[in-house]
This record gives sequence, C-alpha cells and structure tokens, in this order.
Amino acid sequence: MKQFLYLFRGGDEEYARQSPEQMQAHMAKWGEWMLKISQNDQPVPGLPLQAEGKVVYNGGETITDGPFMEGKELVGGYVLVEANDLNHAVELSKDCPIFEFGGSLEVREAVEM
Repeated sequence: MKQFLYLFRGGDEEYARQSPEQMQAHMAKWGEWMLKISQNDQPVPGLPLQAEGKVVYNGGETITDGPFMEGKELVGGYVLVEANDLNHAVELSKDCPIFEFGGSLEVREAVEM
C-alpha cells in the first residue's frame, strides 16, 4: 500500500451558513467517511487547518502573513490515506463530505525517502 495526502479546499463559506445542528450532522458525516476509508477500525489521520498562518521564504529571512488567496483555493485541512495506487485513492475520495458545500479535494501520493 502507498500513502496519499488528501488536501481539502473550499466549502467553508457555505458551511458557515449552516445551523449548529446542520454543522454537527455534517461533521458526523466526516467522521463516518474517515472511518470508511481507513484500513482498520480507526479513522484515518488528518485535521482541519486554521485559515491564518505565515509563509516563510529565503531560509526565514522573509516571513509574511498568509496565506492570501481566494477562499476556494485555501487549504482547509488534510487526511492521510493508504491505497493501492492513485486511481484507488481517487475512488476512496469520491464520497467525501467536502463536496456537499462546493469544496474540492486534491489527491497526492507521498514519496518515500
């Protein structure tokens, strides 16, 4: 099995317009999905990310506030999954709850070093 990183982008604006009950139901879907795509009885590792951060350039000589980009492009979280290959990782991603609010999911294979 290979490791893949799912990067989640967008969907935050529509999610923020939901009632607390709708948000809670949506988060339950995330938990169910993360358990479904795992290879054991534990959810796959991953976390949402804060919108704020810093961008570091030139070995730390330049540090800016950020990231600054459109909300639909901002990475909002990540998950690590195991899959046979890229196509398998894509198949596992297809019923991700992020799609309910117009978000996207990028699938990237981790390279062993």
